[in-house]
Amino acid sequence: MMKKDKFLPVSPQDMSDRGWDFYDFLYVIGDAYVDHPSFGPAIISRVLEDAGYRVCILSQPNWKDKSDFAAFPRPRLGVLICAGNIDTMVNHYTVSKKVRSTDAYSPGGVAGRCPDRATIVYANRIRETFGNIPLIIGGIEASLRRFAHYDYWDNKVRRSIMLDSRADILLYGMGEKQIVEVADRLRDGVDVKSITDIPGSCYIAKNIDNIAKDSIIIPSYEECCEDKMKYALSCKIQFEQQNPCIGKTVIQPHADRFLVQNKPAPPLNTNELDKVYSLPYTRAYHPSYEAAGGVPAIIEVKFSIASSRGCFGGCNFCALAFHQGRIVTSRSHKSIIDEAKQLRNDPEFKGYIHDVGGPTANFRKQACKKQSTLGACANKQCLFPEPCSNMDISHADYLSLLRKLRKIDGIKKVFVRSGIRFDYLIADKDDTFFRELCEYHVSGQLKVAPEHVSDNVLKLMGKPSNRVYNKFQEKYYDINKKIGKKQFLVPYLMSAHPGSTLNDAIELALYLKNHNLNPQQVQDFYPTPGTVSTCMFYTGINPLTMQEVYVAQTPKEKAMQRALLQYKKSENHKLVVEALKLAGRDDLIGYTKNCLVTPLNNNNRGNYNDKNIRRKSVITKNKKPIKGTGRQPEKR
Repeated sequence: MMKKDKFLPVSPQDMSDRGWDFYDFLYVIGDAYVDHPSFGPAIISRVLEDAGYRVCILSQPNWKDKSDFAAFPRPRLGVLICAGNIDTMVNHYTVSKKVRSTDAYSPGGVAGRCPDRATIVYANRIRETFGNIPLIIGGIEASLRRFAHYDYWDNKVRRSIMLDSRADILLYGMGEKQIVEVADRLRDGVDVKSITDIPGSCYIAKNIDNIAKDSIIIPSYEECCEDKMKYALSCKIQFEQQNPCIGKTVIQPHADRFLVQNKPAPPLNTNELDKVYSLPYTRAYHPSYEAAGGVPAIIEVKFSIASSRGCFGGCNFCALAFHQGRIVTSRSHKSIIDEAKQLRNDPEFKGYIHDVGGPTANFRKQACKKQSTLGACANKQCLFPEPCSNMDISHADYLSLLRKLRKIDGIKKVFVRSGIRFDYLIADKDDTFFRELCEYHVSGQLKVAPEHVSDNVLKLMGKPSNRVYNKFQEKYYDINKKIGKKQFLVPYLMSAHPGSTLNDAIELALYLKNHNLNPQQVQDFYPTPGTVSTCMFYTGINPLTMQEVYVAQTPKEKAMQRALLQYKKSENHKLVVEALKLAGRDDLIGYTKNCLVTPLNNNNRGNYNDKNIRRKSVITKNKKPIKGTGRQPEKR
């Protein structure tokens, strides 16, 4: 068991045991305390410790009264809040808004130890306990909710989390540089209300007279509530200004106040990343959780190594562009190799490194040289619809790193399990990495994310055409055949993404049938804060083009699209028949090899005349394509 004194203090008794008569920051977190660099609070607390500050951790306090908060003495400089590694609403509820039965970030995986919208709840308890104390919020929940945002669970636009939490400062993005700058200024006696110029931070202003004249004012919270076009425009500008090189201050009015976002903080360079990952993490959960069975979330990452940050992949349903950013930076080989050697000291390590990667495993550098001074292009994506001609496509550095890791004594196998961007891989003219990936770094199956096969849907996802995945798939199996291995591809698929019609779902079902694929898990599109796709879902408008997008919003139609992707399951039979009849694809119902399903018997007729679906999906005018199906109306 890891010694308690290796962790930061989690109680007043721990402070006393260390001989502390004061501390600088109380850090309130919604997850269990896991001191591993895959957990944001672990990084921020260790970065502050390295900068000379004393930090106490208050993990998953009872939020129903202030007793757990009041158990700690008042911190010298302020209180930090992070809801956890995942937005609490996403962590607590499924896409169908049902309560999840487990929580991988809690001791024993027990759900219910963290409140919904934890950032707001904890912040208000802190105000109740300590009154007017500097309050800084951060983490994924705060970061993605910094502007007025559509909330899927309330089904409405909520105002900035800054206002509901009554925080003084919101730090968005990864936060290492910002938190030390804030701490230094508070230590030097600067009033927290005067800390308004740090990149990667937000604050609330009563007036904007003294803010730079080249700042951008986006549609107000009230306008976003009333006008979906204004909401889409707001999202468009936010996306365009997420640029640490040339981004501008963005201001959003909220009644008589203003949410002010300073431009993003620059990403950490290699030396800075190396330092962050060299800090004295225990790489374990706090020993107080041992009796409950530990914290499940550490299992997947305990013997994995983060090699990079950022992603220029540009998937519209992903929040990475809004949080980590689109500029990729990576750790040095030495830093990663040192961590790999450190893993050997763990008695549970069996010689297998489970993953070496980042948001996208095979991105180890900036997409092109221009990003160093100009950042990622605001109106252009690096890989979509085709790889940019300026992109430097090479796996040489990543290949060299993996070769070095394979040679370390005590390392039996090094796997790559975080996402491989297959379009980037297939665009590399040198096949050496692809071959060695298959030969040494795949454990029988490689998980990739084509997400769909309909080019109409892929375009709105920001993903490449299906022909690119087909080319990758063919090459993958060809390489495995040549090296004498029987390894498989496991495609991640998504149903009911904005733009997907019943006919698009049918196209995907036919693809699965023709390729003899039987997905056991399918991800329904989940409208989470901070993504372009969520804006499409709410507004029916693509904010990148400001053009209309079809959206399947009724539970019945979304269920139909999901069922089509798993048409072989007996429990989906009735829904699949309904969907096929609704789309006019009765030819796929029958007993021939070309059919997806057999007809329903007389005792199990499907109600394929659902009025809600018909009204949204199959009404036609003037012989235009039928909305929701993409097919032409029959001639009459």
